[in-house]
Amino acid sequence: MFTSRKLHKILSALLITVVLPISIKAQNVKGLTVHESQDSAPAQLNFRENNLQDAPNIVLILLDDVGYAQMGHMGGQIETPAFDEIANKGLTYSRFHTTALCSPTRAALLSGRNHHKAETGAIMEIGTGNDGYTMKMPKETGTFAKVLQEKGYSTSWYGKNHNVPDWEASFTGPFDRWPNDLGFDYFYGFLGGDTDQFHPALVEDRKRITAPETNADGSKYHITTDMADKAINYIQSVNAVAPDKPFLVYFSPGAVHAPHQAPAEYIEKYKGKFDQGWDVYREQAFNNMKDKGIIPADATLTPRPDALPAWDSLNEEQKMVYARMMEVFAGFTEHTDTQIKRLYDAVDEMGKLDNTIFIYIAGDNGASAEGGQEGLLNEMAFFNGIPEKWEDKVEAVKTNRLGSEDYFNHMPAAWAWAVNSPYQWTKQVASHLGGVRNAMAISYPKGIKGEGEVRTQFSHVTDIAPTILELAGFEMPETIDGAHQEPIDGTSLAYSFNNETAPEEHTTQYFEILGNIGIYHDGWWAGAMRNIPWESNSTAQIEITDYKWELYNLSNDFSQGENLAEEMPEKLEYMKYLFFAEAAKGNALPIDDRRTERFRSSFRPSLTAGLTTFTYPNGLRIPEGATPFTKFQSHSLEANLEGYKKGDQGVLITQGGRFAGFVLRVDKSGNAYYEYCNSVDKYSIKSSAKVPSGTKTIKATVIMDEKKPYTPATITLYADGKEIGKGRVEKTVANLYSLDETLDVGKDSGTAVTDKYKVKNSKYTGQLKSVTLNLIEEYNTVSK
Repeated sequence: MFTSRKLHKILSALLITVVLPISIKAQNVKGLTVHESQDSAPAQLNFRENNLQDAPNIVLILLDDVGYAQMGHMGGQIETPAFDEIANKGLTYSRFHTTALCSPTRAALLSGRNHHKAETGAIMEIGTGNDGYTMKMPKETGTFAKVLQEKGYSTSWYGKNHNVPDWEASFTGPFDRWPNDLGFDYFYGFLGGDTDQFHPALVEDRKRITAPETNADGSKYHITTDMADKAINYIQSVNAVAPDKPFLVYFSPGAVHAPHQAPAEYIEKYKGKFDQGWDVYREQAFNNMKDKGIIPADATLTPRPDALPAWDSLNEEQKMVYARMMEVFAGFTEHTDTQIKRLYDAVDEMGKLDNTIFIYIAGDNGASAEGGQEGLLNEMAFFNGIPEKWEDKVEAVKTNRLGSEDYFNHMPAAWAWAVNSPYQWTKQVASHLGGVRNAMAISYPKGIKGEGEVRTQFSHVTDIAPTILELAGFEMPETIDGAHQEPIDGTSLAYSFNNETAPEEHTTQYFEILGNIGIYHDGWWAGAMRNIPWESNSTAQIEITDYKWELYNLSNDFSQGENLAEEMPEKLEYMKYLFFAEAAKGNALPIDDRRTERFRSSFRPSLTAGLTTFTYPNGLRIPEGATPFTKFQSHSLEANLEGYKKGDQGVLITQGGRFAGFVLRVDKSGNAYYEYCNSVDKYSIKSSAKVPSGTKTIKATVIMDEKKPYTPATITLYADGKEIGKGRVEKTVANLYSLDETLDVGKDSGTAVTDKYKVKNSKYTGQLKSVTLNLIEEYNTVSK
């Protein structure tokens, strides 16, 4: 009896030997006769089938929290060799726009759709159940990388992701929104909103890894240097194995988002260069941009907001601290751009610069004012609404440690305003150009004739995906992986490459971030500001119908400096109606203007919902989004041991680290510790008795005074149920420990909560089986 497969082989053989003898030639091979059709051809690799041997390579660069007047080419006082060279050898887009916040910009960049259509109305950590704000990029908004990958490009992504919902960021997935499933063969970076530059929460593809202590060249480790090393190695490897295979590199550093951390030599280079202050910097940058022809000669410099102080009004100590914070920021900027220049030079050395498109977007939004009026030593203080002590800032500067691994620092809001020259406001403020207008440069020697020219057509981050697809010779397909694709909202910029006066094709664009809203249409702009970026909590409730709108004619008011709302009420009404029409079409309604309170996991899906007991095995490492919310919830931590032996030491469980978090550990002398950092204050509760030999459980109970933010807590330490220590934490955090540092069992993989132990020696040396975390409804006073 023949199987269908055997029958198919017999019929095929008969067809070849009997029916089609003329079209066959025989070859003698030892022990075998091989028949080859004259019409047949060997299978081809997909990039050759698709004729990609001449397709352009693509390097897409996206910096984080960068002001319009920050880069050297843009009139800033910071050296940026990579951005400058790309702009000088290509085009500068002087009216390019982002969304005013990181995750939304990144989703729009990859998909070409407006950010609410990509369900990314804010950052991943503050998703809600409302359409447009779920933070779950739908399959219907596929990425340009997915298209290029399927056509045969080698695709890789380095640095910041921030497009994986935080509850999907653990090893349990799902992974369909991780980089590998968005069209990238290789990912090396971090998933959260920011990370420690010296001790990053690294992910390679889908695996969490630990950063080395040094870079490839032996220097002190820094993630941006590491990223450049990996990217250069990748393209060199592709070129070695398949030199006719095009590559896509998406290079998105966490820089220059907080923490502002850079090698000391870059920081020292700027010592004393900002002593004249933010008012002078802003005016100098403005004048430089005019001299360069980047902004029109009739552009105006918008005034400083009343909420920000004049530099001359500060005392000498304030000037010392704030100037140093800007020096750190400048050094961080140059270091970042220098690593990008290494990548640029590597492409040049391969002889592929002529056919490589470099798209360099200097910022996913304007510079960040989240450092507040005084700047921050620790950005987590902002996210938790806890004020820092001024004397700590002075000490950080005087001891020359600002910008080092000791701090998660951020510059004052007035510096952000300065580097956003000549515009009003900053990051988060989608109603004004300071939040959404960023510098962008594109070079492509094979496709762009001019060098050093400026393009003034309105452009938006959604334009990048269709630009890349057009230059690569593709269109967004009707379906990707079976999902019917939403139309792309952006417009390819290729029309403007070699036509300086081409009419702009992207003529209408709405903006919305955290309740701050704006609309652009045919040269006009209307917007309304709801929230000030350095205020960590929402202000008094205001109905959207009561927003105070502003109106600008950008056709003759480049800087958005003359509010015409009172002079042209009818035009303003038209623009307001247009905003709501576009926002509705873009899935942005209803608008949610809540801010840091949305960091609490009760607002979104949670892996821990409905559970009160969690048993974590030794070696576990999971992001904060996969952990139970313990910020003002009483709980216990119980380490289960095979049996404590004298000398056993190390971390039993920790979450977060130096900049906010807790740890339960044992030292080499046998003392148990519960230590806590609320982002400003640190607490160390040490057992009054040593852990006895043979102990099976070491436990800490954390009993809050009340079930509300910032409540104090009483900590009690136990060994096999016997109390061995007690203490107090006078203020607990309200919202989160970290945007990227993890919960670890059996060791600390990030930064140490206190300086009383070292991360590299933190692995528990005894036999730890697991740690059980229990949520308990017990409070020191009446629960509210």
